[in-house]
Amino acid sequence: MNNLQPSLRDALRSANWAKTLTPEQMARVEADTIETFVPKGGFVCRKGEPGAHWIGIISGMVKMNNFSASGKSVTFTGVPPGGWFGEGTLLKSELLKYDAMALRDSRIARLPAATFHWLLEGSLPFTRFLLVQLNERLGQFIGTVENDRLLDLDTRVARCLAAMFNSQLYPGLEQLVQISQEELGLLSGASRQRANQALQVLEKQGLLRLDYGGIRILDLDGLRRYEGCG
Repeated sequence: MNNLQPSLRDALRSANWAKTLTPEQMARVEADTIETFVPKGGFVCRKGEPGAHWIGIISGMVKMNNFSASGKSVTFTGVPPGGWFGEGTLLKSELLKYDAMALRDSRIARLPAATFHWLLEGSLPFTRFLLVQLNERLGQFIGTVENDRLLDLDTRVARCLAAMFNSQLYPGLEQLVQISQEELGLLSGASRQRANQALQVLEKQGLLRLDYGGIRILDLDGLRRYEGCG
């Protein structure tokens, strides 16, 4: 394993929700959580499966999406390293209503449902974290629906990038977003070529710079406010 990659223990201890746990609670989290590897294009979890884990991204990138019977797809969000998802399914004890697919080779942390509920019952700070997490997720999904229905593609790409900078959902994301143009196209509903065109427009506006290995954000507020020509 690359020594620069975080270990499972490091990933758990750096999570926002873990920083307020007691030593006993943290010890159980570390003992119960497992790590799995999902190759690019593989499923982290699938629609219709029971919610068995709270899922965190150690490295890689995951998208949450659904497919219709005719093969059409809708992407809800992308989850970069440091993000956790699946809490709604666990809280409602229901089957998963979406697929989660790896956009690149990904290391996944899986906290068992039983441990998740144990924390929920015994840690008030953890419960507060989940309330904020759910509220942020709701706001993100409302924004996604608005973007898909009302905005042109250049603006969707801008908002897609800006949405990744949410300190509650995706802590620790740096100004250089390690995402390919193909991955960004999948998240914003565009081809790689069309996503590239949108990025060039945004680069000319001084909002970002295309760097080796990713996209460097120069003006986050500008990305959030950007509106294309339609």
